[in-house]
Order: sequence, then C-alpha cells, then structure tokens
Amino acid sequence: MSKRLQVLMADERLRAIQKIAKQHGLSVGEWVRRVLDDACRREPQGKASAKLAALERALRVNGPTCDIEQMNAEISRGYLQEDIA
Repeated sequence: MSKRLQVLMADERLRAIQKIAKQHGLSVGEWVRRVLDDACRREPQGKASAKLAALERALRVNGPTCDIEQMNAEISRGYLQEDIA
C-alpha cells in the first residue's frame, strides 16, 4: 500500500530538484523516491554490537589460509583438473 509524504521546502530548493529530475528524465516524485531509497540503503542495518560480535566469531575460525597468490594458483589448478576429467 502506498502512502503520501508531504515535504515543505523553499521555492529555490524545489526548483533545483525539478531541474535535476528533468535532467534525468524523471518526475520529481520518482527522483525523490530513488534518492530516498539510496539513502536508506546507505544507512547501517542492525546494531554495531551485533556486527562486532559476528566479526569476532569469524576471526576465531581457524580455517585453512594462505597468501592470495597461492590461493589463486590452487583454484586455477582445480579448474584445470575439472577440464581434464
């Protein structure tokens, strides 16, 4: 369900927004929706403490590691072996 949002702003600001929207070939409403969607995506999701706890758990994992060159070489060898089989 859609809801209406009313925003009051100075005439000068509205004219600037209208100009930008027109340059993008969008209505003012569509341009504003896109800008607000982008702003919402940039906002942090979840609590910082939960993110830090997840990072700490990941750092405690004692998995196989190596430098990136060795890892890429092993991956490439694996692809080549699949092609041969």
